[in-house]
Amino acid sequence: MAYRRGSVLLAVPVLVLSLFLVGCPKRPATTAASAPPPTGSPSSSAAPSTSPSGPAMTPSPAAPSTSSSPTTPPRPSEFSENANLKDVFFDFDKYDIRPGDAKILDTDAAWLKSNNDLVLIEGHCDERGTNEYNLALGERRAKSTMNYLVAQGVQASRITIISYGEERPTCTEHSEDCWAKNRRAHFLVKAR
Repeated sequence: MAYRRGSVLLAVPVLVLSLFLVGCPKRPATTAASAPPPTGSPSSSAAPSTSPSGPAMTPSPAAPSTSSSPTTPPRPSEFSENANLKDVFFDFDKYDIRPGDAKILDTDAAWLKSNNDLVLIEGHCDERGTNEYNLALGERRAKSTMNYLVAQGVQASRITIISYGEERPTCTEHSEDCWAKNRRAHFLVKAR
């Protein structure tokens, strides 16, 4: 009897401590922002967010300040499409740059180095997974794309990233071919 009571008394604090340490999953430290429609053309009305948490937007660590607040990135609605920058794609549940996409990013980096535009990198996912998980994965995809461009000589201060998770698919069918088109990093630019 004393053995059973001792194991219960030991198990209760361990259980409480483990619940305390595990807690609730945390979202990445990002700022929510409204964003332009998927076409990238600026419009007066932003597309509604399908996620209660909205897109996750993160300025690059060394973003220059053009306003009174040093950490305020440009609004996504200020950016537009540019045919010179091509999307890169990712494998399921991955955010590493594939060799074929590295060549695309090399071309994108060369164009960005020859221009002084600001760039917004959007991270996107397919519909599988929770909204929170996909927002975090989209952010990791945008960050790995940004890191690759910075390694190629593009100034980090010109780059802002945002994650839309699964909110803005380019393809809405429920197939692997379609999902592969949605797992991407997309580029928008803004003249300085």
